[in-house]
Parts: sequence; C-alpha cells; structure tokens
Amino acid sequence: MMKLLYSAVLAAAAFFATQAWADAPESIGPGGAKATPAASVTISAEDAAKIKSGNYTAAFSWHELYDWSNAVSQGAKDEFARLGIKVVAETNASFDASRQKADVETIMALKPSLLISLPADPAVGKATYSALQGSKTKLVFIDNAADGFTYGHDYVSLVTSDRAIIGQKTAEALAKAMNGKGKVGYIFHDADFPVTNQRDQAFLWNLKEKYPDMEVVAKAGMTDPAKAEEIAHAMLTQHPEIQGIYTPWAEPALGVLSALKQLGRNDVRVVTIDLNEPAALDMMKGGSIAGMVADQAYDIGVTAARAGALSLLGKEAPPFLVVGADIVAKDNVAQGWQASLHRDPPKSVLEAAK
Repeated sequence: MMKLLYSAVLAAAAFFATQAWADAPESIGPGGAKATPAASVTISAEDAAKIKSGNYTAAFSWHELYDWSNAVSQGAKDEFARLGIKVVAETNASFDASRQKADVETIMALKPSLLISLPADPAVGKATYSALQGSKTKLVFIDNAADGFTYGHDYVSLVTSDRAIIGQKTAEALAKAMNGKGKVGYIFHDADFPVTNQRDQAFLWNLKEKYPDMEVVAKAGMTDPAKAEEIAHAMLTQHPEIQGIYTPWAEPALGVLSALKQLGRNDVRVVTIDLNEPAALDMMKGGSIAGMVADQAYDIGVTAARAGALSLLGKEAPPFLVVGADIVAKDNVAQGWQASLHRDPPKSVLEAAK
C-alpha cells in the first residue's frame, strides 16, 4: 500500500515541483509584479491626522484563524487603532469558500471603508467578493489575490512574505543541521498556490546551487496535510538513505515526525515553515525538527493596514509588498516568536528552552 501511495504521489507531481529557475529565485506577485519591501510603506504625521479625522472603519474576512493569521490580524488592528480606524467585523471561513462568500456579504452590510482578506479559494474569488462590486470599500489581500482581480482597480495591494527568502532560509537551516552533506527527501505542496509553490521551489534551487554535497533523492507531492505521515513513511521505506526532509509547512511536518517515530528514525533532520507549538517542543527537546522558518506575520498586518489607510486618501501602494523571514532554532526561539507573531512562545516551549 505504501509503495502504491508513493508511486501515486510521484506521478501527481505538479508543474511547480518539476520546473527550476535558471537564476536566483524571486518572489513574484500577480501579473508578474515585482516584490517591494513592506517597510517602504509609511504614513506621515500629516496623513495620519487626515485618516484619524475621516471616521473610517475596517473589517477582516479570514480563510482561517490560527496563530499566524491571528498575528497578521493583530498587527493590522494595532495600526488601525493608531490611525483611529474602527474595526467593525472579523470572520473565519475555516477554509470554506462558500462560507467566506457569506461572510463577505454580512460584512458588506456594515459598509466598511476597508476590507482585509485572505481568499479561502482564489479560483472562485470573483464570487467570493462580488458583494464589493459598486461599493466604496477598499480591498487589501493577504498572501494571495483572488483570480480575475486587477491591482489598482479591484484591490489596493497584496501583502505577503518574501517566498524566495523563505526558500533560501529553509535550505540554509537543513544544510546546517546536516553539516552540508547527505540525502534529502522533499515533500512539496502539490497545488496551484503561489505562496507555497514559490517557497518550495526556492528551497530546491538554493539546495542545488549552494550545497552541492546535498542531494534530493525523493520528491513527493502533498495536497492533504493529513496524508503527510503516509507519504513520509513510504518515502523513507523506499529511500532509507534519507537523512533530511523538507516539509512545506508545520502541520504536515508533524505527520513526518510521526512516521519517523514509527520507523525508529531519530537520525533524520526536518525543516519546515511557520511556527507551531508541537514542532517547537520537538526541536527544543532535541528531536527531529532542526529549524522552522517564520515570516514576520505581525508586520504583514501592519503593512496591510497602512496600504489600505493610504488608499482612503487616494494614495497608491505598490502591488506586491513583502516582509522578511528568519530561521527559528533552539538558540533563538523566544526572539523568533516575537519577530514573527509579536508575542512570547507558548509556556511549554519557554519551559523546554530552560
């Protein structure tokens, strides 16, 4: 069964997992937009005063609320509070596009000045945000823009992480854990999703170009994080020489950890993306997690709020704004959590750090 599953995931390998950059990878936004540093978006004291006098309101429509999106939301809320913009609604679609459409319709009954949203399904974005048509509400996207939407006409800006930097950092973290040599297993997100596609490919490019003594010997696509354990189990069974594994985000990384425990493989190092309490605990206790790469989620929210607020004054923001990312390891877990989520790590992680 495991062999059949492994063959299936290899056969299903997406376009994004087989293509490569000739040159150093770049983060690319909708329509090929070049990345602009988020820190370039600032609000002058004069503009802040104008915004405060405008009696503006804002709302959030989330794909899902969890540690990362809560941090983005808090960054935006704090900036809105500074600018005198009142938050009137926040919804959680739990990755259900139909539910998000209903959420947006409910929000639009309040006629907010701004809407910040991460589409649950970019492919059905026109339907999701149809309630905005003909309204004066300004829309700022997080991570992905809805398909068919045009910058400057349908939305103000897209704010996200620098996917190329994340790929670079994950390769660096794995190389450090493996002393720059060894066999690697690569589990990628097998879906048309620019955020994960670009950082997955950036990891591959950096590993190949910068660490010639490290070799990817197995690739497997993943659409459902719940299948990561089976995929990792099959991969390691067919390639017992693997000493390191890349996973596209923290949830599937936990499935990989489970497979490693089942197989008694405490010699395999794992890197992943985003912060997660169970993964961090494994890392702090000397387990298989070698490092987590985390973007500056709180700053994504601050930047989205600023871009949206400036649009209320008729000022344009760049189409594709990106924040940086850092490797969070055993020796900087507290600082890493603050830089990404703007709060301390969970108590369990802090205790383990002692």
